[in-house]
This record gives sequence, structure tokens and C-alpha cells, in this order.
Amino acid sequence: MRPLRIGICVAITFAVLASGVVETWSESVLEILAALLFLWWGIGLARGRVTQIRWCPVLWPVLGLTLLGVAQLAIPLSVYPYLTKVELLRVASYLLLLFLSVQAFRATRHWHMFAWFIVWLGFAISVFAILQDLTFNGKIYWFRELTYGGVPFGPFVNRNHFAGFIELVVPIGLALLAVRGTRRDQLPLIGLLTVLPVGALALSASRGGILAFGAELIVLVLLLLLVGAQKRQLIAGLLALGVAAALVSWLGFDQVMARFSEVHNPEVTQAHRVAMAKSAWHIFLDHPVAGTGLGTIISVFPRYDTDYDAKIVDHVHNDHAELLAETGAIGGLCWLAFLVLLFGYGFRNLKRDHDPLVRAVHLGALVACTGLLVHGLMDFNLHIASNALLFYVMAGMATAVPDPSPSISQPSRYR
Repeated sequence: MRPLRIGICVAITFAVLASGVVETWSESVLEILAALLFLWWGIGLARGRVTQIRWCPVLWPVLGLTLLGVAQLAIPLSVYPYLTKVELLRVASYLLLLFLSVQAFRATRHWHMFAWFIVWLGFAISVFAILQDLTFNGKIYWFRELTYGGVPFGPFVNRNHFAGFIELVVPIGLALLAVRGTRRDQLPLIGLLTVLPVGALALSASRGGILAFGAELIVLVLLLLLVGAQKRQLIAGLLALGVAAALVSWLGFDQVMARFSEVHNPEVTQAHRVAMAKSAWHIFLDHPVAGTGLGTIISVFPRYDTDYDAKIVDHVHNDHAELLAETGAIGGLCWLAFLVLLFGYGFRNLKRDHDPLVRAVHLGALVACTGLLVHGLMDFNLHIASNALLFYVMAGMATAVPDPSPSISQPSRYR
């Protein structure tokens, strides 16, 4: 399974570095990579190298959404079948990689490796984002032109997408610090790898990202209290946040605050976001059962636009409203089932975890998913492939239970 674990980490890294996978070429690469990894796993199953197929609860509703997309094409129910076919390929790739992540990351030691991969990835992308911001010349990677405009930060074409990525990686580090999910001598390194992305999030000046991160902190503290965390664990988490605040101050608090007034998206105001969500609700009312079809919001929305500004709307800046518009009540029920299973099994796993590492991964993954769901009320990170992929993998981690292995969260003993 090691090649499969490496392949999943490569897919996540590629998705982030490829500007979040918002172009046709990168979408194709990610989908082909998911298919090849699934084929490799299938060959291993046929040859007997894979002896057990694992499942996690959130796979069911994601599978339901995928089958709904197939039905929208087959019956047909989609108002624009081509767009539904393209979106269905994306959703199918998320489903495959979620399924494969459950198969690949089976044991506690695998979760330990994945947790370190996440915090290192977040740190590396944050360092690059800060360096690019300090030397920004109007191009991503200093040479890629922004063809369709945007407010880039790091490898992402939009600062809100970078914020969504940070919301998914930082909670793992915070959870490792809060419950001491790794060796004591590694905690300072985890603190460094966690604090810098928080500073990068502040520099991105994403209002939605800051609000979602604030929600994550509240949920993190509440979950620690509900599972009976010790006082020192709460202090460790608060200490990490204090260091992050100090970093923001060192970067220049006045400058960070000034960026919130200077950096803005001239295309989408807050009033326009609300208007788009209302229009998506009217689309749902006109197509209440199965929606207009996955990925069709760009073609349907102009008829319902109540705040027309002569610009193309490819997403309505509300993941939940867009899902209702495109999939109707059936998709809404699948999404509700996903949320119930995510938080139900996630909290149950937290209550019964005894291994600090497993508890840290469960806690961090659940908080990360919560943050992106909150951010989804004002943006469309679940339609950015890198963030959507990482979100579903985190959901799988929150609801799955690894096989026990020798504890790696305690200090090693040497002769």
C-alpha cells in the first residue's frame, strides 16, 4: 500500500501547486491520476495483495451524489448534459481518492505519516505564498499570467481559495499540539509548522477565511471540553494561538489590517453574494427534486440573476445553495446525510479514542471540515478541486478508525 499512499499525497500536492486545479489540463491530470491509482489498487486486489476492503460512513452520501449525477445524464434530467458530465468526472475523482485514502491509510503509523505530510505541506505553501506576496509582480510563480483576472495569493488565483486550504491544514497541527499527538521533542517543530500558516492566512486578507478560522478555534475548544481534555491541553492550544498572534504583530499588525481595506475583490460585493444565494434558492424552487444538473449553474443562473452586472457567474459563492440548485432535494438529502455522518461518527471517535495521535487526527480533521463548511456559506471552496479533495480526505479521516499499531506518540527509548 505504500505506493498508494505516496500517490495520494502526490495527487494532493499537485492539486495545490496547480493553482487549485481550476484549468482543463490540471483537471484532466488529477482525474487520470485518480483513475490510475484506483486501477493499481484493483490489480492488487485481483492478485491477492489486498486482502480487505475498508469503508467509512461518509463514502455513502458521496457515492449517492455521484449516482445522482449519473442519473441526471441517463434519464436525462440535466439542462446542460456536457457541463454535468464534466462535473461528474470531478466528483468521481473525489470519490475514488476518498475511497483509496481509506484503503491506504489503515494503521496508526500511516495516520502519523499523513499528519506530518499535511503540516509540512501547509508550511511549505505558506512560505512560498509569503515570499511571492513580498515580491509580487502580478504573476503566479512570477511567470504565469492571470488570464481571467483574480486576486492571487500563493499558488491560488484567489486569496479566498488559499484561505480555504489553510483552514484545512492548520487544525491538524493545532490538534497535535493540544492533545500531544506526537513525541514531546517534536512539539516545537509542530508549533513552527502550524504558526507560520496562520500568519500567511492573516496576510491573505480573506475575510471569509478569517471568520472560518475563528469558527475553527471555537469548535476546537468546545470539542476539547466535551471530550474532557485536560487543562494543560487547552493551554497548549492557546499558547500556539498566542505565538501566531505574535507572528502577525511581528509582520506588522497595522499593515495586516490595512490589507483588509486595500485588498478587495471588485467583482463580488457582500450584497452581491447574498443576491446570488437568493437566486440559487429560486433555481431550487423551480427544480425541487433533482435540480438542474451538476455543474450547470453557469448556464442556468443568468435567467434568475436579480443583481445583474454583465459578468459571468460560474459559482454563486455559497457551496450549499449551489448544491441545492444543481441537485435538488435528492442532493440536499445526500448532503444532510454527509453532515450527520461526519459529525456523528467524528464526535463518537473522539469520545472513545485513547491513542493521542489518533485523537489528534480525528480532532484536527473534524475541525478542518467544520471550517471549510462555514467558509462555504460565503465562497465556493468545495468547487476548487484541491480544497474539495483535501476536504473529503479529511472527512474520511474524521469518521474512519485505524488499525492499532505500536504507539509513536511517546518518546523513543534508546540503549
